[in-house]
Parts: sequence; structure tokens; C-alpha cells
Amino acid sequence: MELRSLLDEKQFHNLNSFLAKNGKDLGEDNKDTHFFIFPDKLLKVTDNITKNNAKITLKLQKIGLGSDFEEIEIHFLRGDVDKIVRIFDILGFKNYMYSYQHRNNYLYKDIEFAMKYTVSWGFHCEMEIMVDSEQDVPEAVRKINEVASELDMKVMSNQELKEFTTKIETGWVRGEYSREEFERKQF
Repeated sequence: MELRSLLDEKQFHNLNSFLAKNGKDLGEDNKDTHFFIFPDKLLKVTDNITKNNAKITLKLQKIGLGSDFEEIEIHFLRGDVDKIVRIFDILGFKNYMYSYQHRNNYLYKDIEFAMKYTVSWGFHCEMEIMVDSEQDVPEAVRKINEVASELDMKVMSNQELKEFTTKIETGWVRGEYSREEFERKQF
């Protein structure tokens, strides 16, 4: 299950520094992602640049419709990303969005923190705990909220996520920097 928090540039820099010092640095995880958006699901074609692999992910619940959802993944060759995207386009999956994601992952207090920057979302953090069953979700939510509070982060509610992603789907962007500008900055 995962929760998200929007950050400003200073919070992003400070939290990255804190997690690098006090958590376990799991490394960069930059990726190109092609999103095919459905009313209640999300289909992603991801080129994991840093990890040198690619995958299709079907999230069985769209962001903003809950924080715990099943994901189905299929891995394929990175060289086939454009072909896969073209197939989905030919099949009529037209509600499409592309994003390059700068990402660094950390493990802190048994929570995986993905520190991210995208043009659409701007600076943000995704906090995740893998759960085995629905019964484990409330404890995972409690733990993430507790640690987020300790780190002075505001966790987005499902309603805030739904409103935010709806704006992004219309082409609105929160990020201040292009991909190239962000890459020139030192974080």
C-alpha cells in the first residue's frame, strides 16, 4: 500500500539528505513512463532506465480511489517499449500521458520512500509498505502516517489525490523545471 506527499524544493532537498544519512539508500530508479488512463484503473508502460528493464503494469485501482490496490506486472525487453506503446495506441487506448521520472529510493523505518520529481507532479514522495492482506492495511497506513508526521510531511488524502490527478490528466503541471533543468540542478 502506498501514500503520497507533495513537497516543495526545500523539503525535497532536506528529506533526500535526511534519508541518505539516516536510512538505507536503495539507489536511483529513473524511468520513462507511458500512462493509459481509465476511469477506475491505470495501465503503465515503463522503461526503467536505471535498472535496465521494462514492464507493463496494470494498477487495478486508479490513484485517488484508495491507497491499497493490486498490481499486475509483465516484464519485457527495453527495446520493445515503443512497440508496446504503439500497440496500445492502435487498440484505442487514447487517454494517454507521458512522464519522465527522476527517482531515488530509500528504506527508512521499514517504509520505502521514493523521492521523485516529474514535470507533472513536481517534487513529491511516495511511501510504501508491502502488505500480504487487507487486514494489514490499517497498520501500514498508521505506520506511514506516523513516520510522515515525524518528518513533517503532509500525506495526501484519497480526495486530494483524486482532485490532483484529475487536474494532471487535463494537462496541468505542478513542476517548475523541465527534465533538462532538473538534471542540471544538484540534489
